[in-house]
Amino acid sequence: MFSIIIIASVILLITTVVMFLASILSKKALIDREKSSPFECGFDPKSSSRLPFSLRFFLITIIFLIFDVEIALILPMIIILKYSNIMIWTITSIIFILILLIGLYHEWNQGMLNWSN
Repeated sequence: MFSIIIIASVILLITTVVMFLASILSKKALIDREKSSPFECGFDPKSSSRLPFSLRFFLITIIFLIFDVEIALILPMIIILKYSNIMIWTITSIIFILILLIGLYHEWNQGMLNWSN
């Protein structure tokens, strides 16, 4: 019983020493000016904040969020299938997917998905 405590203590001591040495050796000595400055979406934080901003970045972000929420809503529909009425589930799923497809067609028709403009 006493030897198990000694072995556990030695392993704990070795692990602590290795972690301490790894943290000391992994730190860089020089502080990089570029890495320590804040990054604001590609803008220089010290320049004027009234620079024109491309709405393409904003639109792509909104489209991503819409489809991200769509996936979060579609995945539980598969689980609900075995607990619900198949007819109501089918109608609800078709309506939901049609709304998303109409939205996707509208975004495509408006040119939001065309990045080359």
